[in-house]
Amino acid sequence: MKEFEYELPDVRDGLTSKERIVLTCLQEAQRELKGRNVPTAMLYGRVLEHVDLSEQEFVAIVQRMLTKR
Repeated sequence: MKEFEYELPDVRDGLTSKERIVLTCLQEAQRELKGRNVPTAMLYGRVLEHVDLSEQEFVAIVQRMLTKR
């Protein structure tokens, strides 16, 4: 039987686990860079250390979070 992975949003903040990982990695990188902008490639590399994510999925998550602002 094939298992399916569902990315359901958390009821507390509406973020999926992958979105939460992206935000956490972004926050850590910003702290290390003393508030400077984080290059997308650097962020993607950090996210890959935690979760398997295609470039397209990563870009879609970042774009979705930018429009939620």
